[in-house]
Amino acid sequence: MWRLAYWTFSRVTGLSFRVQRRLSAAGLLALGTLIAAATLGIDTTQTLAYQVFALLAAVLAASLLATALLRQRFEATREIPRVITAGQPFEYRVVLANTGARELDGLALIEDAADPRPTYAEFRAGAGLPIYRNWWRLLMRSQVAHLEEARVPALAAGARVEIRMRGFAYRRGTLSLEAISVARLDPLGLSRAFTRIAQPAKVTVLPKRYAVPPLALPGSRMYQPGGVSLASSAGESEEFTSLRDYRAGDPLQRIHWKSFARTGTPVVREYQDEFFERHALILDTFAAPRDAAAFEEAVSIAASFAATLDTRDCLLDLLFVGAASYCFTAGRGQLQGAQLLEILAGVRACSDRPFRTLAQAVLAKRSMLSGGILILLGWDEPRRAFADALRRQGVPLLALVVTDTELGAAPAWLRRLRPARIQEDLARI
Repeated sequence: MWRLAYWTFSRVTGLSFRVQRRLSAAGLLALGTLIAAATLGIDTTQTLAYQVFALLAAVLAASLLATALLRQRFEATREIPRVITAGQPFEYRVVLANTGARELDGLALIEDAADPRPTYAEFRAGAGLPIYRNWWRLLMRSQVAHLEEARVPALAAGARVEIRMRGFAYRRGTLSLEAISVARLDPLGLSRAFTRIAQPAKVTVLPKRYAVPPLALPGSRMYQPGGVSLASSAGESEEFTSLRDYRAGDPLQRIHWKSFARTGTPVVREYQDEFFERHALILDTFAAPRDAAAFEEAVSIAASFAATLDTRDCLLDLLFVGAASYCFTAGRGQLQGAQLLEILAGVRACSDRPFRTLAQAVLAKRSMLSGGILILLGWDEPRRAFADALRRQGVPLLALVVTDTELGAAPAWLRRLRPARIQEDLARI
């Protein structure tokens, strides 16, 4: 049943796309009239609709055959932005060149995006029931952006023209472009011939962001293993200050071998302990399918904080769980806030791990954290226990819950953000 539904929905969607792409508005009207005439003209003794059907069938067939003779040669290059933002329009430039020997008109420029149809595994996991409405919902969810068709002025042989392409980003993710197609109307104006120019490209669509009020993160400076050099190297290296004589118990890794060889006595490097603020931005990714809207808002809230917080004198750890437990650090020579936004653009909900996976990953870093921003998708017992554990261990928290459900007897320090009124609720933090 599932495979039959998937095969049917996939084929119907593909056929609908090809028909709407190939035919002009007049061609679609002719096709609709053709179908109506075929329905009404089954009995040729009762109506003359069959004559309309025959005429339209011949005209559409001639139009489609003519498109085989209309394909021309073009060259195109695009200058597309590397990142765009969900919920906002965007535009970019395409330079189109007519490399043929004739002047051409009636042209249009169309972007060929990657096939948005979900795979069978995605359909089975996300549809709930094998009905077309659920298929359509998954199809719309996978469409990251809408790209408008652009009209091209008459183009002389060998001429170039600059076209402004416009679009609108629906949601965060990756916009995959495969090619640029140049469409040309046939003489009857019913169908279009296409010249496809391969131009693969990927654009990162960043999460939409909200205005965050000025926020003084709680917490104080903490000792950081690795010192300031943590910002530019991995492992347990520290900030070098001087050389001194060896003392019993010093690790052998700190011996300065050149000085040892020169003086004949052990000499070790001495390092300075460093203290600075390190905050955690903790994102709850454990969302059920019914919580998809709240999850997207939670990602947008995390992106808003990541883009707003000043990390010049502190570190900000973005922690979440996906295929594994992830921690990305920004500030003091590590990632930039813009790079955290690109990471958040690809975050997906986690459904195959328990919530304690996130709790364990955060609590393991407790000794280094000055404070944290906790963004939750609910207020059940595992989440309550996690927040209480952080507070008991002295980690100051700004705890936010993205939900439409009333929290009841929730603690006073917990803030609820309603998915439909995120900006309004954020302003009251």
